Amino acid sequence: MLEMKNVQTFYGNIQALKGISLRIAEGEIVTLIGANGAGKTTTLMSVCGIVPPRAGEIFFEGRPIHHMAANKIVSLGICQVPEGRRIFPYLTVLENLDMGAFLRNDKAEIKRDLDYVFSLFPILAERRNQAGGTLSGGEQQMLAISRALMARPRLLLLDEPSLGLAPLVVKQIFEIIRKVNSEQKTTIFLVEQNANLALKVAHRGYVMENGQITMTDTAASLMANEQVRKAYLGI
Repeated sequence: MLEMKNVQTFYGNIQALKGISLRIAEGEIVTLIGANGAGKTTTLMSVCGIVPPRAGEIFFEGRPIHHMAANKIVSLGICQVPEGRRIFPYLTVLENLDMGAFLRNDKAEIKRDLDYVFSLFPILAERRNQAGGTLSGGEQQMLAISRALMARPRLLLLDEPSLGLAPLVVKQIFEIIRKVNSEQKTTIFLVEQNANLALKVAHRGYVMENGQITMTDTAASLMANEQVRKAYLGI
């Protein structure tokens, strides 16, 4: 579904991605793990067109997207939940969710998807008329994920969904990630510093260091890998 070939991305003269290549098949959860500053967020930003690569190619379902504007990429079915959530704080929960469906006009299906995200996160249904900025951090993360799901993405990009959240909330969110993948058949590309959590939910993984992919394998094999265990799992 997604293929990156020798992608090089820069911020000014600073090279963040140094020729990375990876693949994600339809229906997979693939995680990208690595330390802070390794280039994980830049990888997602390159896919969704926020920070276009200076060299290399990115294909979505065989179609080149590396020169496309971000709004065109969204219309193809790629949606990102950014690090820090980035909800609209002065809009209500319901208005935030409506923004997720901005490009859609299939009203009956939008209503069905709204019911679905409320079934995933009942607290959002209770707070549908509350301003997004008054929600807790965990509830804002739930809203950010739900807003992305309202776009009915074929490929969902998740950037650090566990960041700053209480363990119980993190557990709930990762259960939802697995559920969305299995029930909605949504392909998920997960960037997560908590490698233990990420590898437990993913099918496959990539390890990134200093803007380069240094390792790839099944999630189970990466969890058993001595180098990964020492560097990222604290074992």
